[in-house]
Amino acid sequence: MSAYIYIEGGGDSKELHIKCREGFRRLLERCGFSGRMPRLVACGGRGSAFDDFSTAHADAGVGDYIALWVDSEDPMADIEKAWDHLRARDGWIAPDGSDDEQVLLMVTCMETWIVTDRTVLQDHYGDRLQESALPAPGNMETRTRNAVQDALIHATRKCSNAYAKGKRSFEILAKLDPSVLREHLSGFVRCERILKEKLCPTVS
Repeated sequence: MSAYIYIEGGGDSKELHIKCREGFRRLLERCGFSGRMPRLVACGGRGSAFDDFSTAHADAGVGDYIALWVDSEDPMADIEKAWDHLRARDGWIAPDGSDDEQVLLMVTCMETWIVTDRTVLQDHYGDRLQESALPAPGNMETRTRNAVQDALIHATRKCSNAYAKGKRSFEILAKLDPSVLREHLSGFVRCERILKEKLCPTVS
């Protein structure tokens, strides 16, 4: 079996594509997927990720696992109904033969995951982090992506390595503690559950 995950992120820069893959790879290693790592493909924009996924899905062999990993962009009424959400929000139609477990969603965005892990944020940014500017970890997935992103930018504005999309965001992603994300984020729990089922089918 081959496994490929097409990821939103990395823009048009080859360097950022590498950083994107590295950030997700290290997070997956922290989740226990070392030795069972899927092929991670940084696609740049959201639409490009969907297009690349759709092409790969159409060409997949029997038993292959082809997945799309993107931000949900908006809160979700039901995190299990991934294609319904993407159809309503983006107008994306699920490719023939695909199912909801081929869609991994960061609800509502990657910054939701980053803001949830306060210990990593404190270690990464140090004393100049204005933690009081960040939303409380509870109910993070009900907050809009703009609210979360703006809060993170504001909280780190006095730091020498102030938060920015791209290289800096992937550096933090790589450090996140899965146990913290599991505690607060049902979307993360769903992603991890699906990957365990697909990548480690014989592991309990």
